[in-house]
Amino acid sequence: MGGQRTKMQDRPGDLHGDSNAAVRSGQQAALGDGASQGPDPLEMARVLDVLCPMHLLLGPTGEVLHAGPTLARLRPQTPLCGASVLDLFEVTRPRQIAAWDDLRMLQGKIVHLAFRDHPTTAFKGCLAATGQGMVLNLSFGISIMDALRDYALTAADFAATDMTVELLYLFEAKSAAMEESRKLNLRLRGAMVAAEAQALTDTLTGLANRRALDHLLERLCHGREPFAVMHLDLDHFKAVNDTLGHAAGDHVLRHVAIILTEETRSGDTVARIGGDEFVLVFPKLRDRALLEAIAQRIIMRLGQPIPYCDALCRISGSIGTVLSDNYDRLDPGRMMADADVALYRSKHAGRGRHEFFHPLTNDD
Repeated sequence: MGGQRTKMQDRPGDLHGDSNAAVRSGQQAALGDGASQGPDPLEMARVLDVLCPMHLLLGPTGEVLHAGPTLARLRPQTPLCGASVLDLFEVTRPRQIAAWDDLRMLQGKIVHLAFRDHPTTAFKGCLAATGQGMVLNLSFGISIMDALRDYALTAADFAATDMTVELLYLFEAKSAAMEESRKLNLRLRGAMVAAEAQALTDTLTGLANRRALDHLLERLCHGREPFAVMHLDLDHFKAVNDTLGHAAGDHVLRHVAIILTEETRSGDTVARIGGDEFVLVFPKLRDRALLEAIAQRIIMRLGQPIPYCDALCRISGSIGTVLSDNYDRLDPGRMMADADVALYRSKHAGRGRHEFFHPLTNDD
């Protein structure tokens, strides 16, 4: 048997680089003499590397003689062999362990340890005596998820019969399922947002539609901030449709939408509520002079001919405006009706004009 050991010691890589004679001597002391007390220590190390890849062979004073391949992978820059097990690990339970003699008394019992350096991975371990030394076999226990994150472990890092391998498959399957679920939720949320936006958008102009306007007015009427509503109707729009066709009319409506968007603030709302009818809502705006200026700019721009193919489309706009300050109790329907009254007063006054609704002078 002595000759066999000598022969095996000549094989490179048998103990993951622990080739010096002192370490081999310590292993033999820890595991017993191969000829009379047990198996060859090198053979036993190879067996433990396969069956318990997270084991430590410990010498008589707690020094590490050999580390299993997975445990060695956790600390590639730290020389484990030759170090004291208590210098590498802190025993967290039981808490009274302060020296090697205390630890070796726990043979056959579960101990909880953690690396002293970062990452301070936690382990469960069990000690078994072998000759003058001991074998400390470790597992991650409930810290497996942290270990997977910190060390990028795979099934190859565990014994084939270790339940951790099954957990790895379950973890990978769960992660894949959760990722697919997340992607599906994002797609569904995006589709829902798109559907809601489409339901509140005028498809021709991209402006808000009547439904969006109703929601906005309902909210503003229940709030405390003042606001103004402009009702705009295009003059001579029917003539464009009749003479140049509906494609020309659609072109005019899109052009009008651009003008109205450019003449309003980012927080204002422009809605198309009918064929050639638009409503502009101005939150927190009650200044009549400013509203008059906005209306006149819009009327001026709408009065400019709109090129379409080889023709010019000529329209104008009539506007009626109502202020929330005119009411003791706000009601969206009443405000829209009053804005409509002001609009038709401007049309009757010659078109291409702007009128405010005056509760004391306008007839319903």
